[in-house]
Amino acid sequence: MNGILLLFITLLFSSLVSSGYLEYDQDVLLPQDWTHAGRVDPSEEVELTFALKQQNLELLEETLRLVSDPGSAQYGKHLSLQEVASLVRPSELTQKVVRRWLQTHGVSNCRTVRTQDFLQCGMTAEVAEVLLPGSRFHRYVRDSRSIVRSSAPYSVHEEVHQHLDFVGGLHRVPPREKDVRLKKRPSKGEVHLGVTPAILRARYNLTAADVGSGQNNSQAVAQFLEQYYHPADLAEFMAMFGRTFPHRSEVDRVVGTQGGGKAGLEASLDIEYIMSTGANVSTWVFTNPGRHESQEPFLQWMILLSNMSDLPWVHTISYGDDEDSLSTAYMMRLNTEFMKAGVRGISLLFASGDSGAGCRHQGKDKNTFRPSFPASSPYVTTVGGTTFKNPFKVTYEVTHYISGGGFSNVFKMPDYQASAVEGYLKSVTATLPPQSYFNTSGRAYPDMAALSDNYWVVSNRVPIPWVSGTSASTPVVGGMLSLINGQRLSKGLPALGFLNPRLYKLKGQGLFDVTEGCHQGCLDEQVQGKGFCAAPSWDPVTGWGTPNYPALLAALLS
Repeated sequence: MNGILLLFITLLFSSLVSSGYLEYDQDVLLPQDWTHAGRVDPSEEVELTFALKQQNLELLEETLRLVSDPGSAQYGKHLSLQEVASLVRPSELTQKVVRRWLQTHGVSNCRTVRTQDFLQCGMTAEVAEVLLPGSRFHRYVRDSRSIVRSSAPYSVHEEVHQHLDFVGGLHRVPPREKDVRLKKRPSKGEVHLGVTPAILRARYNLTAADVGSGQNNSQAVAQFLEQYYHPADLAEFMAMFGRTFPHRSEVDRVVGTQGGGKAGLEASLDIEYIMSTGANVSTWVFTNPGRHESQEPFLQWMILLSNMSDLPWVHTISYGDDEDSLSTAYMMRLNTEFMKAGVRGISLLFASGDSGAGCRHQGKDKNTFRPSFPASSPYVTTVGGTTFKNPFKVTYEVTHYISGGGFSNVFKMPDYQASAVEGYLKSVTATLPPQSYFNTSGRAYPDMAALSDNYWVVSNRVPIPWVSGTSASTPVVGGMLSLINGQRLSKGLPALGFLNPRLYKLKGQGLFDVTEGCHQGCLDEQVQGKGFCAAPSWDPVTGWGTPNYPALLAALLS
């Protein structure tokens, strides 16, 4: 019976692919917190993003390997945006076929990017549904926000199927703002230490002199939740917590539109901690809710990176989705976009997530862990979370139970981490979760970590304690990498770029190894709420550990 079912599913998938479904494995069901508000009027405008097939992807990957490997003669010889465009630009045939197909349907209102591999086109919903058979556009509402998405899978005509990776604006929805407030607070009578810039500097051995000084260095945070930081909050935060080191109290550039209304707690957290750790470094904020109801905010940010020649060297992003909710075509294309950033010398840091190993229920008494993307991408640096062993002192760190980590079900393990992961799996064989819960050959994450528990944040002019999540640890690591970039650039060395190949070659040098604690997993009889556990050297909870800034600086300057 199982064999017949498997054959049916295989035939169904192959028929979907051959029928022109670019994203046959994309989850088209919207989360229950989105309320259906009816069909979109046929004359209403939608904006769709067409991801054109690129060229030379194997050469792009090899170039990334060479410019990121300190053992290579090409190390640090990063490409310009123009050179990246020349490498991956879609073929003339692909561009002609896609444009002719669009024009045949009356679609001419399109914008492209410098790499010519994305087209963003406006059209009516009626035209979009003819252009993409199967699509049905509806409006959905959550809180005060409305979006337009298709309630059914879309397909494309046979003539363009081989020329497109996917079409954006039909399925994926903006993530809900994470609750970064800690549920478990100190009991009555206890005074918790609380993490501030001074605590971080003490733990990670940053002195008052460890601040940025170069003019050619910058860092950025990216936000997709239609929430914003307030300049007044940043100024107040620095006045309260930044007295012991030189710093900036203003963002140098906002890319996108800062909305009005209340400040978002996560937005405040991101900007306050990248600017207090990467102190005195020029900082940008990418705030991109999407100009249109049918746009995907994260995709819009990626397209921006493909269209800007002058970008900060370090970007920290606190965004993720369950791998199994996204199409393989979409994730593979985003991997290409991450590679395009890496070959330009840009470091992309993603939060590992706040669900531990995650849990996916696959039927009666059958669970597996649930990896998160982009945390699981082999082409980004993923940051997990820790907490102090003794919450009342600056002590050594242990695992924070929420720290996201595990093994991808989509991407194979990259060569740069194979020996480290193999060493972990061998050393903890007796205590590993059952192998049915995770893919031992998948990309393993996170790569490193930092404190993610009990932060102080100023939001809407109010100091708020007990803020937690890898949304905190990621900008902290990003700020330190910005300081290291500043030192490298001042010595005539290139920016760090894609860090992972070098990080894994260091084998923990410059980092505090975290060896205690486990993160959360499925709450069932087999694993009883436990995911993976920390261990000496690399582990899938805290990676290689947390930064010891002077040692990490020395290791990355050599």
